[in-house]
Amino acid sequence: MKKHTLFCGICFLCSIFINPAFANRGAFDYERWDNVISNIRNRAQQQKISESVIDETLKTPDFIPSIIKSDRNQSEFTLTMDEYLNRMVSQTRIQIGTKKKSEYPTLLNRASTKFGVPKNVLLAFWGMESNYGKNKSKYQLRDAFITLIYDGRREEFFTKQLLALMKIADKNKLKINSIHGSWAGAMGHFQFIPTTLEQYGVDGNNDGHVDIINSIGDAMYSAANYLNKLGWKKDEKIVQRVIIPADIDRKFLNGDVKKSITEWANLGVMTTDSIQLVPNDTIVGIVADTKEIAKMDLEEKSAELDPDVDIAPKPVIYGYLTYPNFYRIKRWNNSSWYAIAIGELSEKLK
Repeated sequence: MKKHTLFCGICFLCSIFINPAFANRGAFDYERWDNVISNIRNRAQQQKISESVIDETLKTPDFIPSIIKSDRNQSEFTLTMDEYLNRMVSQTRIQIGTKKKSEYPTLLNRASTKFGVPKNVLLAFWGMESNYGKNKSKYQLRDAFITLIYDGRREEFFTKQLLALMKIADKNKLKINSIHGSWAGAMGHFQFIPTTLEQYGVDGNNDGHVDIINSIGDAMYSAANYLNKLGWKKDEKIVQRVIIPADIDRKFLNGDVKKSITEWANLGVMTTDSIQLVPNDTIVGIVADTKEIAKMDLEEKSAELDPDVDIAPKPVIYGYLTYPNFYRIKRWNNSSWYAIAIGELSEKLK
């Protein structure tokens, strides 16, 4: 029996006693583990990855049960939109971002000029993704990917990520076992997964290598390049906070229905100062916290049915006009609230 198989099997069996959540998953499958390792080696050789990187990658990898638990038990999102924005666009994050702007003026100017992405937008992504590099990832990505490949739920996806990581290490002369990231494979200042880095990574400090973990220049240029390739328009808004009429059709509020600003104005959408929107032909969507609105609707109906309750005025409903850059952000991270937070934070960092 191979040394790595025995070691990983012992670690897994021990974890069963430590963590009851894994007690019903059965014994560690040594044969499957070896097949996974063999398949990775074969596919890496087919893609002309060097034998030295292949050997380094597949030398005694660790199986990490906690990663499987994280993958299968991702927490449900429970914050309201305003709670999420208050957390993500905090005063501390704004202050640190402002400080970073003064620390890296030349780098930010160069990246912004070369790729057409404003400095405040790059800072917002940096702050949201890694708290400006402060959040450190703890997992060896090699181990994380092989663990997830073994688990099998998204085997092909994580196999592609590992092979991309191996090619990145090979091309840029990086020690693959020193590359750390999240349990799901995101790494560096802007939390790229390997396939994204392979496609959009840029050498920002002109040392001949792309290292988005240890080089802020490489990370900044790579992020700016990615946004540029997504079609970023530097003079275009991301979002605009607005007041939404209480009787608006709720199906309009998920960002998928797009109308001209003139049409939204005709439906009663106003600025947060209760001023009519300036009519124009720009096509935008609207995003609001539909769960909170549904809760307000239910409370209103309950009050109407109770003769002892005074009917309160309809509450003000806030939402966001979503411009084309908003939808480009969603190709980076498919979360409407994340995209709104980038918009709000970038405005604070101008």
